[in-house]
This record gives sequence, structure tokens and C-alpha cells, in this order.
Amino acid sequence: MVIRRLLRRVPPVTNLPKGQRAPQMKKKISPSNYQGYSLIELLVVMAIILVMLAISLPYIFSYESLYKSEEQSLKIMDLMREASQRALSQRRAVRLEVDVTLNEVHIIDEDSAGEDTLVKSVPVENTAVLRMDVSPSGVNRPNPPNYPAANFQLDVIGHSDGSPQPVIGNNVWAVHFRSDGAVVNQSNIPVSATLFIYPPTSASSNVPADPRQVRAITIYGGSGAVRYWKYNGTSFYAG
Repeated sequence: MVIRRLLRRVPPVTNLPKGQRAPQMKKKISPSNYQGYSLIELLVVMAIILVMLAISLPYIFSYESLYKSEEQSLKIMDLMREASQRALSQRRAVRLEVDVTLNEVHIIDEDSAGEDTLVKSVPVENTAVLRMDVSPSGVNRPNPPNYPAANFQLDVIGHSDGSPQPVIGNNVWAVHFRSDGAVVNQSNIPVSATLFIYPPTSASSNVPADPRQVRAITIYGGSGAVRYWKYNGTSFYAG
């Protein structure tokens, strides 16, 4: 009786509207019909990923070191140009210091009537990551212009950064931008120099980790013009 009642509720195929299909029974798929990955297949995929990662890691770290040299060089060049423009526009001397004690580059207003005042400070990488205070071993200066390497020494002038005590005695390379566009040393003598930026093999070494990552900035004392250089492993070329 139950079967007959159920059959009465299902309309016959001949009575269905045009274009409509008769209901069909869905086949139930048991979990045993699904197929996944075997353990061996998963291990092979993981092994391939690890091999590719091991091959690519040295290139990733090399690219990061190269990028740091590029970034820091361009950052310092921008600060040099800013110091020069400030000296020209304000008609007063402006000092730029590359401080490897604090790992900062400073723009300092040299007020002849008062205390030298810090205008801007930008952090840079420490010497264990990028060296600037010594010339890289085995790398010649860009020639031309063949300017001498930047001379880092203890700061005997000092400046005020707003704290009670002046900042003095750090290991710095300092140049002074005059209002006429010239770049001079502490004795007011025009100075041209080459500033090297490169990743060392160790914190106390002046041997580049990769000579192709050595960068240089030259500054001409007569006009304050700066130029960027890249090293290809044998010589410098303009960047």
C-alpha cells in the first residue's frame, strides 16, 4: 500500500510538460571512491620545494645586499643636494655629516652667531652591514675624477640636537656647503672626495662581500656637484 501511494505522487513521464525531464535518482558516492595523494607523492613535492628554496636563498640575500647599497647611496646623494640647496637659498653655511658612530647622516645649520643646530637626521645602515668609513680593499677610485677617499675622523666641532649636552666626538665625515655653492673642509678650503658604500665580509673587514655591490659617490668641491658610480667587479661606471 505504501509503495502504491508513493507511485501515485510521481507523475508519469508522458504527462510531464514539454521540455521538462523526469526526476532522476542521484548516485551516492561512497567515501571509498575518493582518491587522495599518497605519502610518497607528498614527500616528493616537499623535497622539490626544499631544493628550489635552497637554490634561491643565496640570490635573495645577494639582491637584498645590492638593494641596500643602492638605497643608501641614493639617500646620501639626496641629503647632499638638500644641504647644498639650503645653503644657497638661506645664504649661510650648512654642514653635512656622515656619522658612523650613531649610524646617521646629519644636516646641520652652521649659525655663525650662535650654536650649530641639527636640522635633519636620517638613519643609515651600521658598518657591519654597509661600510663607508674605509675604502674597500682591492677597489680603485672612479677615475676620472680620481678624488681621494672620504676622510672619517673624530668630530671636534659638535652640534646641538636639542639635548642639554652637545653631540661631539663621534667618528664622522663632514663637508661644509657654502652659500656660493662650493664645498669646503673645516679650514674653508674646497674639497673633493669619494665616498664608498659597500657590504663587508665581516663587521671589521674592508673586503667587499661582493665587489659588484660596491657603490661610490663623488663630490666636486668647486661647485658641489655629486655623481653616482657603480662597480662591475673591475672598474667603476656612471650609475
